[in-house]
Amino acid sequence: MITVCGEGLIDLVPTSTAPLAPLQPALGGGPFNVAIAAARLGAPTRFLSRLSNDAFGEALVGRLREEQVDISLVQRGPEPTTLAVTSLGIDGSASYTFYTEGTADRYIEPDMGLQTGIACFGTCSLALEPGASRYAELLRTLSDSGAFIALDPNIRPFYATAAHHKFLHALLPYVTLLKLSDEEVEFLGPSDVPARVITRGAQGLRVEARGMLIDVPSPPVTVQDTIGAGDTIMGALLAQIELYGGADPRQFIADLTADQWRELLQYAATAAAITCSRVGANPPTRSEVDHTLEI
Repeated sequence: MITVCGEGLIDLVPTSTAPLAPLQPALGGGPFNVAIAAARLGAPTRFLSRLSNDAFGEALVGRLREEQVDISLVQRGPEPTTLAVTSLGIDGSASYTFYTEGTADRYIEPDMGLQTGIACFGTCSLALEPGASRYAELLRTLSDSGAFIALDPNIRPFYATAAHHKFLHALLPYVTLLKLSDEEVEFLGPSDVPARVITRGAQGLRVEARGMLIDVPSPPVTVQDTIGAGDTIMGALLAQIELYGGADPRQFIADLTADQWRELLQYAATAAAITCSRVGANPPTRSEVDHTLEI
């Protein structure tokens, strides 16, 4: 079982790259997207979060149900839903402005007795108190119980601070898989984790693990936008680890050969390329990825 911990929010996405283009609401949030990506790729997945009782929160819960993501750990509250206003560059790259004051996801109270084989954390939920400290405690507790911990810091400008850098580094001893962009590598600095996957845009993916340095190129694709691409990579990695990792995914990662890492990264890069070929965070199904890899 994969348990994805963190926020679900509403992305307000421009309908074009023109200045002041109309904004279209879209369901999103890094952890929310990771959960859907993993579920579409066939992995048993549940979502741990606190979502609003407002119309946006209802829509988020409804989508999770549609995607067959287990919502038994989703808490609800009267606070509003977090909003992220998206800006698109000419090349389809996305940047975000967040509205987080007093929103529901900040007030999560996770069950510290939770059991799961794989847990994933990251994005705004690790930057906004009081939820951030509660998620951090859960991360450490799960790691101590033997769970595979994946971390995607997904650094945004409003929490690219020295304090957050220190907060994240305190979590790294408990992390099995760390996913970073090139820019986040620069922010976070050296990180001693069993496996570090770096997303490099059009240049593809890189993994640093057990002294190995392995690069896999991105498949050629006509990019509509990059919304959800990194989340798809994380969801794909976790889905494959859940599928093939057996009872001990931490040992599975420790035993991967260079060729096995290339296969794993190629799968994730292919899934992300399909997402980039679509508008918005719309990750592929397992059959779509398998078909693309066969072509």
